[in-house]
Amino acid sequence: MVRVAVVGAGIIGLSTAFALRRRGVEVLVLESGAPGGGQSAGQGRIFRHAHDDPRLVAQVVRSRALWREWEDELGVELVAPDGAVAIGDGVPAKLATLAQVPDAPARGLTADELRARLPLLARYDGPAMLDVHGGAIRTRAAIGALSERLAGDLVTDHVLAVRRRDGGGVEIRTGTDAHVVDHVVLCAGRGTAGLARALGMDLPVELGAHVRLTFERSDECGGPLPTFQDGSGTFGETGVYASPYPGSERYAVGLSGHTPARPDGAVERPAALADLAERTAAYVRRALPGLRPEPVEHVHCWVTALPWGEDGVGIWQHDGVTAVAGHNLFKQAPVLGDALATAAVTGEVPADWRPEAELGRAA
Repeated sequence: MVRVAVVGAGIIGLSTAFALRRRGVEVLVLESGAPGGGQSAGQGRIFRHAHDDPRLVAQVVRSRALWREWEDELGVELVAPDGAVAIGDGVPAKLATLAQVPDAPARGLTADELRARLPLLARYDGPAMLDVHGGAIRTRAAIGALSERLAGDLVTDHVLAVRRRDGGGVEIRTGTDAHVVDHVVLCAGRGTAGLARALGMDLPVELGAHVRLTFERSDECGGPLPTFQDGSGTFGETGVYASPYPGSERYAVGLSGHTPARPDGAVERPAALADLAERTAAYVRRALPGLRPEPVEHVHCWVTALPWGEDGVGIWQHDGVTAVAGHNLFKQAPVLGDALATAAVTGEVPADWRPEAELGRAA
């Protein structure tokens, strides 16, 4: 039987292992900490269909269908049914793109409809839209359900080195063991590029650090909330995203910017993270008066972006090792995990996911 090791138990590593198990492949998942404790940390992510690259739109549509399959198989809600709201001058272009995708219904919102959908928001009269099948990804539920299914395959240990053996197979040296497998899939977040570089694979990852804050709801409306993206600049920022916690009593808010980090993982300007947090809190005071202005939680995480766009993603493969890199990947987890499983089993990366394809390329 083919044996594959997956390095990293974030959402992409778990999705890959789950897809491999479905194909009857023997899997070993290596993770230094708790599953989902790195770049997959937090209570929610945005599922949205609108992207600049039509190929990525198609992949996200496939991913939404797989999220539904997982919900049926795992018996838990993984994407909330409350939609994704976006505002700003880019809305007409997003609606025009999605009008060509029957499986991704979207429509414009009037100011009154927007207020009804998102009562937290200050008065806004500009372009607004609803991505009907978008919503908040239940990250903890997804990590928990996948970890439970893969419990017998998860090993808590840190990976020091990966090398190809002269006699065949790939060796993984961990803190307390050595494993030999047929194929290795590197899904180790910021650690992926370093492990891949030692194998002669150059991943052009731009490392950074990011912060998002969680605020408690103070409005009296109650009820479920959609996810939110603000590209309008009306409230002083143009790259804002927000996602509700389960129950919609808390809302996580972040700015799209990040502060650069060196390849060794050192943040170049630690004070910049505090600056991002202060800007986020200031935005909430201006734009989201339905939230209490003092954050109750912070999430600090790494950004592993590719040069061709903030939604860029790529899969590299060479001689028994597959590596993945990109940013904003949580929504793509089911379809990306399936692509990585295909690459590991067949030795061929699906065309759209190869780095030369530059999937997720910015307009």
